[in-house]
This record gives sequence, structure tokens and C-alpha cells, in this order.
Amino acid sequence: MTPFSDTAPIATHPRARGVGSRLLGGSAERSWPPAAADRRTRADLLPLRFPRTILRGHGRVAVFRSDQNGLGARHLGIGMSISGAFIALFLLARLIIQCDPTRIPMLSVLAWVILLATAVTVHCAVRKLASRLPLWLFLAALGACAVVVALDLPGSWGVAGAAAFPTAAPAVGAFLLSIVTLRETGEITLATVALGLTMSAVTLFEAREDLLTLGPDILSTALAVAPPLVGASVVQAFRRMVQRELDLVLVQSTVSQPRFAVGMLASEQLARLDFDAETLLDDVAQGRTALPLVPSTATTAASLATQLRLHLIKGRTETWLHHAITESEFLGPVVTLNDPAGLAGLLSPPQRDGLLLTIWLLIGDTARSGASVCLRLGPISPPHGVGVQRKVLFPIELTTTGVSRRRVDPETWQAIRAIGPHVDSNPTGSLRVDIECSVDNPADA
Repeated sequence: MTPFSDTAPIATHPRARGVGSRLLGGSAERSWPPAAADRRTRADLLPLRFPRTILRGHGRVAVFRSDQNGLGARHLGIGMSISGAFIALFLLARLIIQCDPTRIPMLSVLAWVILLATAVTVHCAVRKLASRLPLWLFLAALGACAVVVALDLPGSWGVAGAAAFPTAAPAVGAFLLSIVTLRETGEITLATVALGLTMSAVTLFEAREDLLTLGPDILSTALAVAPPLVGASVVQAFRRMVQRELDLVLVQSTVSQPRFAVGMLASEQLARLDFDAETLLDDVAQGRTALPLVPSTATTAASLATQLRLHLIKGRTETWLHHAITESEFLGPVVTLNDPAGLAGLLSPPQRDGLLLTIWLLIGDTARSGASVCLRLGPISPPHGVGVQRKVLFPIELTTTGVSRRRVDPETWQAIRAIGPHVDSNPTGSLRVDIECSVDNPADA
């Protein structure tokens, strides 16, 4: 194991200096103690040193999914729980009304006891577990719900001890509605579909003397299936909205970058490389690594130097727009950028905002129809007219696929006008916009 692996022990020293001290700030600006008596590992320090890594790409999605009840969903979950409680109370009242005092349906009563105990246990456990529902607890709750359905549905076959019409089985749907914000919507949907199929099979294959008894069973099945399915749809739409807004906020942070710069992901990778380089230099300075370096350590040092040089070169070829597209979960797969001269870096802040908002609105309004956007910037046009000697003119060609002009929001046109004069056309049923962009000449700055 090399001393630069993620699990190798690293000694921290308050006098350590290097590029990382200038890049990440002094000891007062860091989020971990500058000196420690014990030895720490890089895996222990990285989550504290680089907290922004969780906000980009797959890491951000993983953090969001790990807390399904966060980012405002807690309030939505409270509303779902209250709705489920009202449905359960209605079904319990129905059991009491239809119950014959001379013949108490013990199986249905037992089913209700199990269901209420399961609901109370799950919600108390969720409060103890910081609003999270582990998989094992979810599976245990589903097993208890299966027992409830098995005890309550035999009433449809006339088994002694069960009610004439099921009430606890439909209440399982109310329970699923109350936990819809705690698990993936797909899991809740599968459990609801299984419940609906089971109740529908019992309803269809039951021997009936009176056809009018079919109505209450259909009502019970609908009451068991409809609320959790609607709740899952609402929660899924809410989560997608939150993820899109979070992605938009993070993408907009690239607007203030200089013309050529490394993106947020590259900055974190550069900081990680600097951490390894700083550790190596500190080991050599403190005498923990002898000179000359052993072949394995020398190879590691050469690799670090090569990667640092590549990052510095890469930072002079990629503009803010490249990082905004590639680091976005929603824009990356559907937006193509062709800007070999890096002209996007010359745009002023209002023009950058307008261009980014234009792309976002075009993709956001038609995300479900397979829309895509292709951007082509340049080449630079010769100046024409009076008073444009200090300006750089170049065209921006915006070509879309699957976006018709009539579906474009008026705010999109306002954002395009912030970039420059434009001409739009619809040659193949998709929108194409040619923008004449005028920016300050960087040679005159």
C-alpha cells in the first residue's frame, strides 16, 4: 500500500505549508483542526475538506436520495400522513357501523390491531432514525401488511370471524400513503399494485348471492389503490422539481467564472491532487520519506506532477459554458456545444445569464419529448458600422430538435434578446435561432 492511498495513515502537522494552504485557505478557514495528536487518514479528512463534492453530479443525487424526506418533503410527508389517517378513520368507522354486536369479526379486529401497531412502530422508528425508513424496516412493515390483508380478506369468502366487507385491507393503502415520502416511489407503487391485484382477485372470484355486494368491494379496492398511487405521483414530481432547481442553482454559479477556468468538479480533483502533493512534500521535509525517493514513491510524484500540469492546461481551454453544460445532470445529456475558440468566455454577465436561461427554458419545457439543443459559437466576424471598433462580433447558432416555435415560452425570447439581435426560423419543424452577438474586445481591456 502506497502512502498516498485513501486508507493510508497521514500525520497532520500545524506547520505544513504548500499549494493547498493557498488554495484552500489557512487553518482558520478550514473545517478540521489544523493539528491533531493522533494520525488521520485521507478518507477521514476528505469529507471535511471537500464538502462541495456532494453537490455535483452523481454525488449530489446520491445525497438527495439518501434523505428522501429532506429538502421540504417533510412537510409534504406530514400532509400525506394526515390524509392517510383520515382514510383509516373512515374505514375503521365503517367496520364499527357494519359490525353486528352478536357476531364480532375477530379476524378483522385482529387485522386492525396489527395494522395500527405496525403504523405506530414505523412512525416512531422513523422519528428515532432522523426521518429515514431503512429497507429492513420497510420490508418488515410490508410483511405485517400482508398478514393484515390475509386476515381481513377471508370475509369475502364468508369465513367465520371476519367482517362482511374488508376494511383493514384497504387501510393498508392509507399506511402506504403515509410513508410515501420515506421510500422510493417505485417501491410504494409496486406494493400498491400488489395490494390492488390481491383485492381485485378476491372480488372477482368470490361467489355472490347478491350482485349488489360487488359495489362495496369495488369501493374498497379503489380506496386502497388510488390514494397511494396519487401520492407517489405527487412526491415523484416534487422530487424532480427540487432536483432541477438545485441543478439550476449550481449551474448558475458558473456564470461568474473567468473566460477560461476549471469547473467545480475539476477544482475538487485539483484540490485532491494538491493534498497528495502537499503530503509528499511534508513527508520529505520532516524526514519521514528518505531521499532519494524509492521507485514507487518517485512514480507517484511524477504522476501527481503530470496530472497537475494537465489540469492547468485544461483550465485554459474550457469556458464557463462548457462547465455549465457538462456538470449539469439535465443539460449534459441533451446539449451539444461547439465553441473551439472559447468565445462564450467573452460574453458579459447579462449575456451569460440570457444564454444559460435560454438553454434551460428550451430543455425544461420539453424535457419529456426528447428535445435537444446544439450550440455553435463563431467564427469572429469583421466589424462593420460606426463605433464598433472596440467590439468583437460573432454569431451564435442555436439549433433544436423536438422543439417547435409555438411551444417556446415568451420568457425564452426575452432571454435571447439579452444576448443580441436574433432571427428565428422553423425549417424542419424544430426551432433554429441565429443570434448576432457583440462583446467588448478583450484586447482593449
